[in-house]
Amino acid sequence: MIKKVNTLLILIAAFVLTGCGIYSFTGASIPPEARTVSIQHFPNNANLVNPLLSDVITNTLRDYFMNQTTLEDVPDNGDLAIEGEIVDYRTSPTAITSDQVAALNRLTITVNVRFFNRYDESKNFEQKFTQYEDYQSDLDLNAIQDDLMQTISEKLCEDIFNKAVVNW
Repeated sequence: MIKKVNTLLILIAAFVLTGCGIYSFTGASIPPEARTVSIQHFPNNANLVNPLLSDVITNTLRDYFMNQTTLEDVPDNGDLAIEGEIVDYRTSPTAITSDQVAALNRLTITVNVRFFNRYDESKNFEQKFTQYEDYQSDLDLNAIQDDLMQTISEKLCEDIFNKAVVNW
């Protein structure tokens, strides 16, 4: 009897937490009536332009939302909508040795993001997000740039996702 009651309580809790669409096990808090998300292409407006960066950030963000939510990706007018642009892409020395040589360099990417929630306008925002990765200065940036870009894009997307739909 106790086993049946415990099983029933677990099923009810699972239904309440996921069935209403308000909470998911990823921590996303999405209005129950929201069914779609639209993520616009992020143009690269940085002074230093990497031609692949726009696609990497846009596709990584779309993939992140598709993997973490049950929202359908639509081209325009989603219940949740994200747009923005890349505003900074730079490399700079971060660790200087005793003989004034950079031991580490840092690749930094900043995006400006606008988020719109059709069902709760108090959640709308415009914010800049910045992430970086350090790399050994003796490495050729051109050889490692794609990996660094992907790692930084994943961090940026996690930050954007958390700000948009995780209310911790």
